[in-house]
Amino acid sequence: MKIRRRKIKVVDPKKIEFIGDQYLDKSSIQLFVYDKNEYVEEKEIVADDITGFNDGGKVYWLNIHGIHDVDVIQTICQRMNIHKLVIQDILDTTQRPKLQEFDDYLFFSVKSPLPQKNEHLEHEQISFILGSNYVMSFQEKKGDHFEHIRQRIREYKGISRERSADFLLYLLLESIVDNYTETLEAIEKRINASIKLDDSTDPGPAAIHEIESFKEELFNIKIHITPLKESISLLENEITEFIDQKHKKYYFDIKDQCLYLIDSLNSLYQKLESGENLFFSYQGHRMNQVMKTLTVVATIFIPLTFIAGIYGMNFEYMPELSWKWSYFTLWTVMIVLFVSMVIYFRKNKWF
Repeated sequence: MKIRRRKIKVVDPKKIEFIGDQYLDKSSIQLFVYDKNEYVEEKEIVADDITGFNDGGKVYWLNIHGIHDVDVIQTICQRMNIHKLVIQDILDTTQRPKLQEFDDYLFFSVKSPLPQKNEHLEHEQISFILGSNYVMSFQEKKGDHFEHIRQRIREYKGISRERSADFLLYLLLESIVDNYTETLEAIEKRINASIKLDDSTDPGPAAIHEIESFKEELFNIKIHITPLKESISLLENEITEFIDQKHKKYYFDIKDQCLYLIDSLNSLYQKLESGENLFFSYQGHRMNQVMKTLTVVATIFIPLTFIAGIYGMNFEYMPELSWKWSYFTLWTVMIVLFVSMVIYFRKNKWF
């Protein structure tokens, strides 16, 4: 189910509205509570049951699927003393990804590509709130972005259950960046399979439309990856109490991955630009070949037309008309002239 909702004008500035696509019939909430000794998983809870994350020795991960229900999002955020502007940012899926630091928490908003069911690439907004011992994640729809992280927590794989909430946020952001990497690899395969321009191909206008479609997809990915890289750079340059100093190197690794993705995007974009230029070069070359052939044909027939024009005039006194072999002589001259010009043009490789 996908219902489009978009706010055009703000009538009541105090009213919080959802802006975006509704993917789910209703919102669902899951909660993980863990430390290195144990974990508790609650798959379906209601917003009114959330009373806060009071056990400082544990890490809380509250995940919400479906942000279209404004009452649910408001109830959760108000119970955690989240600012109204942050609630509006969570519910506005049209905004640019951002990072904001408040007194008691850090707000992260990113875009993640959705699995492609057709040629059109779509994104969903995922928002994070990082507190001292908790992470809240808000997703537009249910997906498998974070299932491997849940499995690591359940089975105590790696060091995830030994680390604090900021390390959990790193794992979530890394998963989104990995999703971008997989999406970009899939697009690259499609580009390599679709855009094949060489001397043996005869590309039509459809090839240009396909190239422009790929360029649009790459552009959309870049405008979502760049703010994420900028946000991580802010964490690198500023001191924040919500990111442990020993965990900053992991965030810097995310920034390096973003830079790699941006370089890959630029490389693919240049490849498409080259393909587009090559297409027009082939088209221009083929047009030149056609024009050259037509010019050669016209040049051959110019002297023949001249001769035919002279002897097609209705003058009374034309000595050649009374000759016995004049007709055959004229044909011989015209044929010899035609063959000579063809040989000359072929020798000079004009056609």
